Amino acid sequence: MLSGFKQFILRGNVVDMAVGVVIGAAFATVVTAFTKDLLTPLIAALVGKPDFSSITFTLNGTAFAVGDFINALVAFLLVAVAVYFFVVTPVNALVSRMRKAPAPADPTTKKCPECLSEIPIDARRCAHCGQPLAVAARQAS
Repeated sequence: MLSGFKQFILRGNVVDMAVGVVIGAAFATVVTAFTKDLLTPLIAALVGKPDFSSITFTLNGTAFAVGDFINALVAFLLVAVAVYFFVVTPVNALVSRMRKAPAPADPTTKKCPECLSEIPIDARRCAHCGQPLAVAARQAS
């Protein structure tokens, strides 16, 4: 049981995913700080409130921090936009460049040189006009 867990942990994609999660958490922290310390005060200055994040309302003695929710929503949107434009779009472009077109299939028919009708590639005589055909030696695959 522990050997299976060890194999799971030591696989490369698990380590890559762990690094991605750590970098993503650090990036989210930076975006949250940007939203809280720079973007929200800028919006508050434009709207005329002293502090955008301090918008609250009270219902039955319970305070609802609407401004903090808006901060978190703006931070989420900024992270989503950044991940889409700086990770998803470039990776999709790279994958589409790396993807090769499928090789064309081997032909199964050929044209009769006399009547130009389609006949099987291994035919020795045309089924339409009866013309004898030279059979080309086919290579074994």
